[in-house]
Amino acid sequence: MLCALGSAVCFGTASVLQAVAARASAPGSGSGVDPMLLLRVLRQWRYLAGLALDGLGFLLELVALRSLPIYAVGAALAASLAVTAVVASRVLGVRLSGVEWAAVCVVCGGLAMLGLASGAEGHRTGSTALRVGTLAVGAAVLGLGALAGRLPGRSRAATLGLGAGIGFGVVEVAVRLVDDFSVRGVLTNPAAYALILGGGAAFMLLTSALQRGSVTAATAGMVLGETLGPAVVGVAWLGDGTRSGLEPLAVAGFVLAVLGALTLARFGEVAGD
Repeated sequence: MLCALGSAVCFGTASVLQAVAARASAPGSGSGVDPMLLLRVLRQWRYLAGLALDGLGFLLELVALRSLPIYAVGAALAASLAVTAVVASRVLGVRLSGVEWAAVCVVCGGLAMLGLASGAEGHRTGSTALRVGTLAVGAAVLGLGALAGRLPGRSRAATLGLGAGIGFGVVEVAVRLVDDFSVRGVLTNPAAYALILGGGAAFMLLTSALQRGSVTAATAGMVLGETLGPAVVGVAWLGDGTRSGLEPLAVAGFVLAVLGALTLARFGEVAGD
């Protein structure tokens, strides 16, 4: 659980550092997307520090996924929005409303409940059908992105965000389905390809969502996509559970953490600045 929370802190802080670096970079000529922005921000130590935190956060996420139920890790990752909100209020001078401060507290309370109730990760390794199905879902995320591009404004952003969340969810499930780390084991496991495809598709869809529509709608869709589906897969097919008699506490904690993150969805905009 410490790794899951550490991952959330890394991702949430990285978003603010990268936003600061983007704002400090000299603006390019013209309007619209600036293809040279990445080159300029790569000269900023804050942006590089943010990338380093992203890398550390991903490693901590992998460790957490090998030790905790997927539902607990997914809720913790969604809680990175609470970290972004708090850090942005200090670093960027973003003003949080009373409701948003309450949402931060709700996220923290929900995660505390999950920490108390979560059992160890399930010990089922998953069937071949589940591995192939995970790869198919990763491919379907790309198709969903193509369809979402034809939708109007807010619906497009929400659908792209949902697709990105599903892609990140594919990564969460695929990590659990890779059980043989030999070269042959990895190359012959569909889940390994699902991990790469799902992560790449999620990144592309999220980038498009942040550029082309409501950031709040996109982030809310992402939170739902990366928490609900993987949690169901973990419980139904991989044997994830809770400590004896604490199922209601785990459900309540998961719901509170996700609802709190949804309330803070507008802070996805910090990452898109």
